[in-house]
Amino acid sequence: MLSRSCINLVDFASSDIFNFPQTPRALPRMMTVPGIITDVDVNESNDGNSDSPSSSPRKQIIVANFLPLHAQKNSETGKWSFSFDEDSLLLQMKDGFSIDTDVFYVGSLKINVDLSEQEEVAQKLLDEFKCVPTFLPDDLQKKFYHGFCKQHLWPLFHYMLPICPDYGSRFDRVLWQAYVSANKIFADKVMEVINPEEDYVWVHDYHLMVLPTFLRKRFYRVKLGFFLHSPFPSSEIYRTLPVRNEILKALLNVDLIGFHTFDYARHFLSCCSRLLGLDYESKRGYIGLEYFGRTVYIKILHVGIHMGRIESALNHPTSSIKVKELQEQFKGKKIIVGVDDMDIFKGISLKLQAMEQLLLQHPELRGKLVLVQIVNPARSMGKDVQEAKKETYMITKRINEEYGFPGYAPVVLIDRPVPLYEKTAYYALAECCIINAVRDGMNLMPYKYTVCRQGTPKMDEALEMPSGCPRTSMLVVSEFIGCSPSLSGAIRVNPWNIDAVADALYDAITMSDVEKQLRHEKHYRYISSHDVAYWAHSFMLDLERACRDHYGKRCWGIGLGLSFRILSLSPSFRKLSFDHIVAAYKRTSRRAILLDYDGTVVPESSVVNNPSRDVIYVLRKLCGDPNNTVFIVSGRGKDSLGNWLAPCENLGIAAEHGYYLRWNSKSEWETSHVTSDFEWKKTAEPVMKLYTEATDGSYIETKESALVWHYQDADPDFGSCQAKELLDHLESVLANEPVVVKRGHNIVEVKPQVCMRSLVFVFQFQPQDLMLASTNFQGVTKGLVVEKVLSTMLSNGKLPDFVMCIGDDRSDEDMFESISSTAYGSSLPVAPEIFACTVGQKPSKARYYLDDADEVSSLLGRLAAGSPWHYRFSTKV
Repeated sequence: MLSRSCINLVDFASSDIFNFPQTPRALPRMMTVPGIITDVDVNESNDGNSDSPSSSPRKQIIVANFLPLHAQKNSETGKWSFSFDEDSLLLQMKDGFSIDTDVFYVGSLKINVDLSEQEEVAQKLLDEFKCVPTFLPDDLQKKFYHGFCKQHLWPLFHYMLPICPDYGSRFDRVLWQAYVSANKIFADKVMEVINPEEDYVWVHDYHLMVLPTFLRKRFYRVKLGFFLHSPFPSSEIYRTLPVRNEILKALLNVDLIGFHTFDYARHFLSCCSRLLGLDYESKRGYIGLEYFGRTVYIKILHVGIHMGRIESALNHPTSSIKVKELQEQFKGKKIIVGVDDMDIFKGISLKLQAMEQLLLQHPELRGKLVLVQIVNPARSMGKDVQEAKKETYMITKRINEEYGFPGYAPVVLIDRPVPLYEKTAYYALAECCIINAVRDGMNLMPYKYTVCRQGTPKMDEALEMPSGCPRTSMLVVSEFIGCSPSLSGAIRVNPWNIDAVADALYDAITMSDVEKQLRHEKHYRYISSHDVAYWAHSFMLDLERACRDHYGKRCWGIGLGLSFRILSLSPSFRKLSFDHIVAAYKRTSRRAILLDYDGTVVPESSVVNNPSRDVIYVLRKLCGDPNNTVFIVSGRGKDSLGNWLAPCENLGIAAEHGYYLRWNSKSEWETSHVTSDFEWKKTAEPVMKLYTEATDGSYIETKESALVWHYQDADPDFGSCQAKELLDHLESVLANEPVVVKRGHNIVEVKPQVCMRSLVFVFQFQPQDLMLASTNFQGVTKGLVVEKVLSTMLSNGKLPDFVMCIGDDRSDEDMFESISSTAYGSSLPVAPEIFACTVGQKPSKARYYLDDADEVSSLLGRLAAGSPWHYRFSTKV
C-alpha cells in the first residue's frame, strides 16, 4: 500500500479530456422515479447538512472493465499512441462532477500490451490520461471476461438459463475463480491511487461485482458506489446461480447501488430478502437496506446521453452530406430505423417478422415504407450469435423477395461498423424508431433518436426545414428494456407478440402530426434534462449522502473471504465488561434485574425450551438475595414459564410481554389494567384463519391475551404483502374494540389495549413524592413491565441503585428504551447504575452487548457469586 504522501503524486497528472461541448449547469430538482425526489443544487453552501458535493478537492475513481481509451501501436516505430474514446459513457459522465474533481480511471485496455512494455505504458497513461491499466494475463482475461462474464452472468442477467449444453454454458468453478482473481487485481489497482479518507470510488457493471469486498476489507470506511448497467433478474432466475450469496454479500459492501429501473432494484431487494433475510424500507424517499449496522442505499435512475456529443455529430459536415444522400435514396418513402447489437436478446428477428406482418396486412405500404436495420458488431462470437445472424439474413432475404421489386427493398440491412455521424443522419430522417429487445438494460438509442429529430440549425439547413418548424418523432419500444419507463409517450410493445408490434408500427407511421409533436416534446424535455451529467451528478449526491455517517460509528470487519462484511455500531455501543458490572453489583444494594428468556437465558437455537440446571441454579441464587428484584420478561405463555421456572420461588415472571405478571411463585398472576372481555377474539381469529388458509407457511399462535399470525415460513414477498393486507383488515374490523393491532418481524399481533399513566417520575429527595402524569392507551409491551417493576420499587421506598436489563430481539428494545427514560428521566438524588445489554453485535437502543446466551449465563454466574446465599420470601417487593 502506498503512503498518503506517495499517493498524492498522482495529482501531477493532466486533466484535459474533452474535445466536445460539455453541459455544465445547475441541475433541476426532479423526480427520478415516482416518489423518489433528488435534491440537486450546485449553489448550496458546503455545510454539514448540504446535499451538494463537497467543494474541497478530491479524486473520483471510476472503475470499469475497460478504460475509455483508444490504443494503437505503430508497427514500424513500435510506439504506442492513445486517445480518449469520446463516445464512452465513462468519459462523458465527467460533466456531472464539480470542476475541481480529479477523475481517475481504473480498467483494462482493449488491446494486449507486452509484459516488457507494461510499466512504461502504465506510467504514460497515468501521467497523460489519469488512467490506471490492470493488464490481466491473457488466460485470466479469457476466463474472466469471455468465460464467466459472457457465458454465465450476462445470459443469466438476461433471463437465459443453461437448461442444456446447447443453450448456454453450465457453471464452471474455474471460471468463477478467474472472475474473483480479476476483481482482486482491479481492487489492487484502486488501492494504488486512492486516498481512502477523501476519495470516492464508483464501480461499474456486472464484471466487477465482487470488487467491493476487497476494497471494503482493506478500507473499512471507503466511500464506495456501484451501478449495474444490465438488468437484474428476478429471484427465481438469480437463485439458480451457485455463487448467488457471495455476489449479493459483495454488493452489500458498497454504500450506494444504482439500477436503471425500479423493476431491477425490486428484483435485487427480493433476492436480498429471500436469500439473506434482509428487509428494506423507504425513508423520506430513499430506499435503504439495513446490513450489520450499515445502511446500503438504492438509487434508481436511468443513464442519459451527452447532449453536446450528439449535437456535435449533427453539426458535422459529413452528417449533412450523408442526410442529403439518404433523402435522395429514400425519396417518397417513410423510414423506420432500428439500431441493435447482433445478439440473441435484441429481438432483431422478431422486429423483422413484425415488418413482414405489417406489409402483409397493409399492401398499400409496399413501396412506401422502409425498415433500415443497422447492426452493430457482435461483442462475442458464440454459436448463439452466429445463429441469430443467420436468421436475420434469412428473414431479410425472404421479406425483400416477397414484398420488394426493382428499385425497392422493404428492409435495408446494414451490417458493418457505422460511425456516429452516419447514424445521426438516419435518425434525423426516420419517421419512427423501434427498439424491440426481449431483454435489455442500458439502451440509449431512443434518446439519441429523439435528440436528432429535434435537430440543430445546420441539420435543419441540410434537410431544408424552415426555422421553428414543429418537430415530431415516434418511438415503438419493448416493455422489457431499461429506458421504457422513462419514455411515457412511446408505444410500448411485447416483442414476442408480432401482430401487436406490427399494429404499433402502423399506428406510429399513421399518427397525426399534432400527436407526434406532443409526444416528441414530452420526450425531449425529459431527455434534455436527464442527460449523462444529471445522472452522474445525482448519483454522486446520493453517494455523498450515503457516506455521511462513516466516521460517526465504530467498525469491525467480520467474516472470511467473500463473506466479509463490516459491522458498524454507535461509538457508545460496546461489549459489557464483566469486571465493571460485577464491581457495580457489589457496591449497590437495591438492584433490579430484568432478563428476556428465549435467546438470552436459553439459547434460541435450543431444541429444548426449558432452562438447564445451571441456569436454574444461578437464577435461584440471584433471586435469593434480598437486595435483588429479578424478573424473567418473555412473550411466552404463563403456564410454560411457570412450570419451567418453578424451582426459582422468588423469581418474578412477566408472561406474554407483560400481560400476565407475578412477583414470585406463591403470588397470584396479575393482569394489566384491561378488561377481561376477550370477545374481540371471535372477530379477529376468523380473519386470521382466512389469511392462514391463503398463505402457505403461515400459522396462528393463540395466547390467553393475544393472537399472533406468523409468516416467517411463507414466501417472503407474498407473506409481507399478506401481512399488510391482514393488518389493514384487522384494524378495520377491530376499530371499536379495546385492542392494538401491530406488525412485527414476520408477525401480525392483536393484543389488548392497556390504559396506563405515563410514568414521569418527579422526586424531591423522598420516594413518596412520586407523581404520575397523563393517561394514554397502548398495547402491552415489555417496556411497561420495566416501568411497573421500577415504579413499584419506588413506591415502596426502595430507590433502585442498580438496574440491569438483557434481551436479544426487537421486543426487548422497548425494555431498553424504557429503562433509560424511566431511570435517567427521574430526578433521583443519585442516578442508578444502568446496564441495558443486547445479545449479539447489532444495532440496538442498548449501550452494551454480549455475544450470545452462553456469555449471558457466564455473566449471571459471576453476579450470583457476588451474592450471599440467603433464602427469602415475600409476596411483593
